[in-house]
Amino acid sequence: MKMKSDSNPTIKDVARESGLSLATVSKVINGLPVGKNSRRKVDEAIEKLGYQVNPYARALKSSKTNTIVILMPSMKHPFFAHLTDELVECLTREGYRSILMITNSDTENEQKCFSLVKSKLADGVIALTYNEGLEVDNSIPIVTIDRHLSEMIPCVSSDNFRGGEIAAKKLIELGCRKLLFLRITSKVSGEPDRRCAGFEHICNLRNIEYRSVLVLNEDTEAPIYRFLEEHFSDGKMDFDGIFCNSDILAVRVKLFLENRGVRIPDQVQIIGYDGIINPFTGGYVCSTIEQPLAQMAQAVITLLMNPVESTEGMNIMLPVRYVPGGTTKD
Repeated sequence: MKMKSDSNPTIKDVARESGLSLATVSKVINGLPVGKNSRRKVDEAIEKLGYQVNPYARALKSSKTNTIVILMPSMKHPFFAHLTDELVECLTREGYRSILMITNSDTENEQKCFSLVKSKLADGVIALTYNEGLEVDNSIPIVTIDRHLSEMIPCVSSDNFRGGEIAAKKLIELGCRKLLFLRITSKVSGEPDRRCAGFEHICNLRNIEYRSVLVLNEDTEAPIYRFLEEHFSDGKMDFDGIFCNSDILAVRVKLFLENRGVRIPDQVQIIGYDGIINPFTGGYVCSTIEQPLAQMAQAVITLLMNPVESTEGMNIMLPVRYVPGGTTKD
């Protein structure tokens, strides 16, 4: 049973309860070698008193908090949520805590994440950000996802170019002869831009007719729907195969077309990107290029814990794969 107290117990209280010196108690708390009997006495005193180790107070002495900041623009997108879950799981296995900063893509809020490291409240940052004005000190331990902040900051992504190639090849293999690429994009360049390049490369190589439509985030999806409306007549689309840069967009395009009587996948086949699982059915929300989230998370943690000395090995691209999810004919 924990001893009740009017104030939080201190390390001095633990030393008094255990009958050992402050130095010995400090060694136990900080994981330094001591005798088994001394460690047992300290552990028993901590349990009895309900003593809580303050990681930030410890950090003032050791310069390490075992805490990592995860910077995400939003949790509304399933990809961000699933990736964050994998990152937290990996960090926990490594004995690290996580501070999740959901910034809604606000530059000022994202900048504050880096101040936590400078203030010794965290050891490093994992960042998925598309802010143009972000200022990052290269001395801060940081690994980015999908975007290169500088040559000296490592970046992890899926192989987006290969993903675009796979999507185009699959649509052609399934009989599509007029293809369309749709993307909601950012002003800031990043690895996801390469999905379009891979898609167009295969279309040009195979002499397949195609269009690419890129819409800025600020414009929402309205321009995409207007484009689809302009290329829809007599119950048919001008395109028989569509590759979307995300599963969310793929599902919304599917619903938009179905509401106009287009049969998916009989008349139009659609492939998304991410590999999002429907939590209610356990299946993929659409046919998709699946990103290896667990491997991406592990690569991020490995780079963060083991900094590289040169630009070689700074950028890691992990393989993707196609999986059917009901919006294609396979």
